[in-house]
Amino acid sequence: MLTFTIMKIMKRKTFFTTGIIFYFVFYCGCSQTEKNNLPATNDYFVAAYVWPSCHDEPMLREYLWPEGIGEWEVIKKGNPRYDGHYQPKEPLWGYEMDNDPKVVEKWIDVATDHGVNVFIYDWYWYAGGPFLESALNDGFLKAANNEKMYFYIMWANHDVKKNYWNYHLYKDDTSILWNAAVDWENFKIIVDRVIKQYFHKPNYFKIDGQPVFAIFDREKLLQSFNGSVEETCKALNYFREEARKAGFPGVHFQWSPGGGWFMSAEDAAKNAELIEAIGFNSVTFYNMGGSSEDYIVHGSNSVKIRELWDESLNIPLFPCTSVGWDDTPRFPHYGIKNTVHYNNSPESFATLLSKAKRYVDRHPDQPKLMTINAWNEWVEGSYLLPDMKYGFGYLEAVKEVMNGKYDRYIK
Repeated sequence: MLTFTIMKIMKRKTFFTTGIIFYFVFYCGCSQTEKNNLPATNDYFVAAYVWPSCHDEPMLREYLWPEGIGEWEVIKKGNPRYDGHYQPKEPLWGYEMDNDPKVVEKWIDVATDHGVNVFIYDWYWYAGGPFLESALNDGFLKAANNEKMYFYIMWANHDVKKNYWNYHLYKDDTSILWNAAVDWENFKIIVDRVIKQYFHKPNYFKIDGQPVFAIFDREKLLQSFNGSVEETCKALNYFREEARKAGFPGVHFQWSPGGGWFMSAEDAAKNAELIEAIGFNSVTFYNMGGSSEDYIVHGSNSVKIRELWDESLNIPLFPCTSVGWDDTPRFPHYGIKNTVHYNNSPESFATLLSKAKRYVDRHPDQPKLMTINAWNEWVEGSYLLPDMKYGFGYLEAVKEVMNGKYDRYIK
């Protein structure tokens, strides 16, 4: 609890330096010559979440997607639920495997050409072992040009109901396929695996030299340690100590929940106190929250959520912008009210992303990091990759915002 006590008495957010210090001050297990083409430390960091479901591996075939094409199996079965509903989503480049390094090389080139310079890979641990690691291990890390881009992982520690990822297979069976809670033994295996497999990579994203490790579900994390804040804090401190033994100054823990935390200022303050007590170092969202059928209303709600959390937190908040939302391929009973469809366009997304950039500019004492949902969430209708409707529209929107188009006339 010492870290939390120090944070509470320090001036708000001043204990973070601007940018990422990779090789110049702290250890990271590699020489300065290995930095290659990574962005300079005073740049903006635009991080897109990667949902690594579209490939073949034994666990996927056995439990979820028997056709051997991963979640493309479900995505391709998307069907229109109302007039003008764009389903199924159709990638411009076809149904490519996300663990193919040649595919990911193309991703990296198009991402960095348009201002996206960080991938956040969803990472899972179910039934005592890793799940969906191949997209990162065999795709990104084996891509010949991966040194152009930073990456870090988000432990997506949420339960999975049987029919959530493939209702065609499980129909109405909502029983739990995988429980994401872990015990101390599994947590220690996770810590060792993550440090050895990822933290030492030259392009693993770090803040003040500390590798960033994001966690999705705070309540499931607490559940893993008997619901105890003290025991959960002890677990995170164990992770920090193991990272120090490996040559790092610690671990930067980031809470990255879904964005639906629209609440009173009093509730926000209580939540902020809890996440700081657990030992999180920053907060962002996996998606921006405040959902509405109208993307403009959706965006306005998300800005209110951001302001509410910004006022409550004593640790940095990094803004998240979502491309949109349409997860109807997963749910046969969903219709128009479950999707973001009015005013959902690259132009509307760009204006909202520009507000996130301005938020970053107003917080000079923290890294210039903003997150985007998502790079390839095809099944949730939230992706930057080019498709048959908008082409490169969403990627061009990122490029325009980061090139300053929306900063004109702002002093």
